[in-house]
Parts: sequence; C-alpha cells; structure tokens
Amino acid sequence: MWRRSLQLRVVTITLVASGLLVGGFAYMVASQSTNILLDRAREDVQRRLTHGRDYAAEQMSVHPQYFDPQVRVTFELTVSTLAGGDPDQVGGVVVVMAASGYPLIQSATSPAVDASGMISDELARHVGSGAQAHQIRTGDLGEGRLKYLVYGSPVPTKFGQVELYYLVPLTTQDQAANQIRATVLITGLALVMLLGLLAALVTRLVVTPVRVAARTAQRLSAGLLDQRMVVDGEDDLAMLAASFNQMATNLQRQITRLEEMSRLQRRFTSDVSHELRTPLTTVRMAADLLFAERDGFDPAAARSAELLQTELDRFESLLTDLLEISRFDAGFAVLDSEPTDLVPVVRRVADRLDGLAARLGVRIELRLPATPVIAEVDPRRVERVLRNLVGNAVEHGEGRPVVVTLGVDDAAVAVTVRDHGVGLRAGEDKLVFNRFWRADPSRARQTGGTGLGLSISVEDARLHGGWLEAWGAPGEGAQFRLTLPARAGDRLTSSPLRLVPEDRRPPSGGSDSGSAGGSDGADPDEPWRAPTQPAPSAAEPVGTMVVLPEQSTGSGGRASGGVAATGAAP
Repeated sequence: MWRRSLQLRVVTITLVASGLLVGGFAYMVASQSTNILLDRAREDVQRRLTHGRDYAAEQMSVHPQYFDPQVRVTFELTVSTLAGGDPDQVGGVVVVMAASGYPLIQSATSPAVDASGMISDELARHVGSGAQAHQIRTGDLGEGRLKYLVYGSPVPTKFGQVELYYLVPLTTQDQAANQIRATVLITGLALVMLLGLLAALVTRLVVTPVRVAARTAQRLSAGLLDQRMVVDGEDDLAMLAASFNQMATNLQRQITRLEEMSRLQRRFTSDVSHELRTPLTTVRMAADLLFAERDGFDPAAARSAELLQTELDRFESLLTDLLEISRFDAGFAVLDSEPTDLVPVVRRVADRLDGLAARLGVRIELRLPATPVIAEVDPRRVERVLRNLVGNAVEHGEGRPVVVTLGVDDAAVAVTVRDHGVGLRAGEDKLVFNRFWRADPSRARQTGGTGLGLSISVEDARLHGGWLEAWGAPGEGAQFRLTLPARAGDRLTSSPLRLVPEDRRPPSGGSDSGSAGGSDGADPDEPWRAPTQPAPSAAEPVGTMVVLPEQSTGSGGRASGGVAATGAAP
C-alpha cells in the first residue's frame, strides 16, 4: 500500500510532519506557561517575604535578649499576624526559627504542622549566612502531598538573627499548567487531524483524475479504443484529460487505419495466392508434359524445360508458404496436437535431407536419446520446423557437419540444430526470423527457398506455446533451438538444452580444462572461435550420422563407441 498509494504517502507524511511541528509548539507553550506562573508565584512570595521580614524585625526589637520569656510569645504572634495578613494565600505556612547557636524555638501557623522537614539543610545554610534563598519542595503539611515554594530570609534582632520562612503551595499553578497542557494537546491533535483531512482531500482532488487516466490507459492497452476521460472544468487536470482524450482519439484513428491496411494486405495475399492456384495448375500440367518429353528436345529446349520445372516447384512452394502465412495472420491456424514420439520425426527429417547433404558434402549427425521422447505436439508442424532448420543448416554449413540434438525433461522437449558455417553477426539472431530476410542477399539459394521458412517456423512454435531461438557468431557457425512444452497448454519456463553451443572454445588465455560452453546469456559478439571443422574427404561417408547411447543394434551387434553411420559417399 505504501508503494502503490500516492494519497497514503502524502497523508502520512503530512500527519508526521504536522505532528512533530505541533508537538514542538505545544511543548514550548506549556513550558513557557509554567515558567510564567512560577515566576509570578515567586514574585508574590518574595514581596510578602520582604514585608514580613520588616514586620518581624520590628516586633523582635522589643526584646533585648534571646532568653526573655516573652520571645516565644512574640514569635507566635508574629507568625499568626503574617499568616493571616494575606487572605489570598490560603494554606500558606509561615515559620520563624531561631538562628543557629541558640536553643531551637520554632513557631508555625498551626501547632500540628512540623515544617522542619520542608526546610532543607542547604536552604538553611544559605539563610543562616544572611542571604535570601528559595527552593521548590514536595511534602505533606496536612493537606496531602503537594509541591511548595519555600522562601527564607534572615531577620536581624537586638539579640541576634532569626530566620523567617514562607511555604506557599503551588496547587493553583500546577492546575493552571495542567489545564494549559491539556488544552494545547487537544488543540494540537485536532489541528493535526484537520491537516491530515485537508491533505487527504487535496490529494484526492489530484490523485482521482490520475487514477482515472491510469484505468483508461489500461482499457486502451487492452484494446478498448473507445474509452475516454471525463473533462470537467478548465484547470490543469481538465487540460490533462482533454489532451489524453485527443491522444486516445489519434491512437484509435491510427490503429484502425493500420488494422485496415493489414487486413487488406492479408486479404490481398490470400486472394492472390488462391487465384494463382488455377493458372499454376495449368502451367504445371504443361511443364510436366514438357519435362517428361525433354529427352526428345534439343539441348537448349531440354535445359529450358528443366529450369521451368525447377522454378515452378519454387513458385508452388512460395504459394504454399504465402497461404500458410495468411492463415497465421488471419488467426485461422489450428493445432492438431497428439502424443508423438519425436525421435522418428527427427530421423525422418534427416533422411529426407540426405540427398541435399550428400550434394553439398555435409554430414548430418543425430544425437538422440535411446528411449522414446513423447510430447503432445502437431507432428506435421514440428516436422516442417525441423525441415526448415536442418535444411538451412545444411545449406549454410560450409561443408562442415551439422549436429541435431534432441533433449527432454519433465516439462519440455527441445531440439537444437548446430552448424559450423559463417555464423550470424550481432543482432541477426532476431532478424533471421523476419519474412524474406537474408543475411547475404547475393548468396545463391541451393534449396530454392522462399524466404518464409523461418517465419512460418516461428509461428508454428508459438502455436504450440513454445520458443524458437537463434544464436550465432561470425566464424563460429549458428545454432537454432526449438523448445516445446511436453504437454499441450503448459507454460514454458526453461529448456532442456542450451542455446549457446557447448563446443565454443574459451576466450584466449582461458584454461582448456574449463567449461567450453557459454550460458544462454553469453554475448555472441565476443571474439571466440569454434574448433576448426575440416570438410569431409572423398573417402569419408557423408549423409546422416546417428549418435546414440551404447546399445544393441538392429542386427544383433553393438555400435562401437555408440555411433552408427548411415548414408553413402558423395
């Protein structure tokens, strides 16, 4: 919620910041108010103490000696007069004590009050030294445990010095300070909540249109091109909504236009492909007749009949591919999945390309598991994909072996086709699947391909829910990997085989004993070189080589080293 909600973050930050600010302000106000109340109490007590000291000095001056029997009576009368002289100081205590060096005579406003515990030794020392002093003390003088402001002052007399103390309770000041703190706290909390509410309302005014725009954009991306925002007012948010609607309208117009153009293009391709079938059939019948009778023609006419037959084959293959592409574009392609053993499918593809491999001097090596590899696939489409991959590898293999590997795990099956030809340059591993794309336009096609084989293969892989990927590096050849889910409808997460071949040599300076293969994420632009693969000699059999785990052969013998070769010398 913190990451997803802008409103929550703004409100929370506002509450925290305002809470800290109001808390600091409340602390300052409460502290200042307490200090002001305490200062006023001190001023009042000090004023009374000054007046009481003068009065006590005047009353004590009638006694020339401390041991006069009337001294105690004068003490009590003085205390009674000073305590009762200010009706505003209810609960105040006045104490007159003899100075040190004399026997203690203590008089207080109430005989039951023992105020000696409220007068600390430190305070008594200061007063005894002839200075006024004060402290705040907590104690019980008959009205419960309260805080008292204790002021002391020396009183000069003819027989020496006595001490006058005022003990004033701070109950009123404490209550006032507590009320101020409570008021400030309640006001601060109310202010913080109000600020949070205002932040939520203001943020909602801004966030709501943004959320509406986000939901509208999601609907547009889902294909609902008629979705628009409501424009209300003339402010910045209204301008945003209007601009968003204008953008959506332009996008809808362009997408509709592109879809119409694409539809017309697909329809044109499909219609042309179908319409060309009829004249092609007629031309094919005539070409077959000429090709069958070419032995009776002169050499130039016989060669023309052969060229016509070859180009008609290619033209027919091109029409077939165009029709297949049009079915993919129109969404009419249907997958006929059934449990299929892919081992004989791979063998059948290799057998059909034996003739081409023999003409080009390429040996096809099959690395197949010894057990059947069952997967729910459309065997016709898988065979077409493998035929395209192996055919391209043979054509571009530069006379070096082509290795076809079949792998399987619990969730997927994979086939890799590895050649050691010129390879692919950086970025061509993606372009190779584009329609009619060729790495070298000047290169002659030995197989008479149409340029649509890999495009159709990609669509076949996607129809299965699989992947068709390419890797290549200049001078190191290329490898294509077809990965299909073992069960129809499953989602792929990994492949049983590596995309980057394991026969790549490590970079210069690396140890030969290290791993020879790179990961799937290896950079094909690194200057690595594959081991040199010499072209087969005339005495070396070419065609199809099957590499199997060591097992019994069909004739009862064992394949030495686990390799069985088929095919004929060129």
